[in-house]
Amino acid sequence: MVTFAYTIAGSEATGGAGFQVDLKTFQQLGVYGSGALTCIVSFDPKNNWGHRFVPVDPQVIHDQIEAALSAQDIDTVKIGMLGTPATIATVAEALSSQKWKNIVLDPVLICKGQEPGAALDTDTALREKILPLATVATPNYFEACTLSGIEKLESVEDLAEAARRVSELGPRYVIVKGGIDFPGDEAVDVLWDGEKITVYSEPKIGQERVSGAGCTLAAAITAELAKGTDIHEAVHVAKAMVTSGIKARVEAHTPFATVWQGAYQS
Repeated sequence: MVTFAYTIAGSEATGGAGFQVDLKTFQQLGVYGSGALTCIVSFDPKNNWGHRFVPVDPQVIHDQIEAALSAQDIDTVKIGMLGTPATIATVAEALSSQKWKNIVLDPVLICKGQEPGAALDTDTALREKILPLATVATPNYFEACTLSGIEKLESVEDLAEAARRVSELGPRYVIVKGGIDFPGDEAVDVLWDGEKITVYSEPKIGQERVSGAGCTLAAAITAELAKGTDIHEAVHVAKAMVTSGIKARVEAHTPFATVWQGAYQS
């Protein structure tokens, strides 16, 4: 029997993040993936690889979601970059059209390529309309600080407290990703399940950011939850996939490498 998972996210032209990563991750974990594009992001090689951001029309986003949910029985979705308040409103309305077992939110609070005022409006709309609907949230270091109101995350206890505070905004489960910004030699993530904290730790692989790590983690959790995996095991699988993907990172002419989802073997 085929397991389905859905993604609502932006396209990243090099294949190293966003929609493309979600589908590759779903496929690697044996899940049939489909999704709706919310925006088109393409790096500008003539301008220090900065972001060029083009939103998809809200009606087109609505139509994509309507078609997929009408065609297949889908109850698990991962939400990535939305990009504008109009997109967020459209997605929130679409989510309310049916019941979901799992809504996994990778809360992208920084929409590179936008003006600061527009980015702030987007952040506010995401907090108000999408975060309360999520069953799982996977904020990175910056996003966890912003959502929790904690200035710095310097210990596992700090990560745990941030996760607990974010859960108060709606999500049942919160995974805070320490990432490269977390001090020390370990890449530490924590899961708050409403009752206890579980710590997932692996030695850091280099000191440079690797594009697509956060997308891969959230997408892997989504795929595993779609298969009926327990949240703790889902995060374990996702952490292992990200670690193997960073070890096998794909180098390019860009100033950053990207995660290779195909390196993971269950």
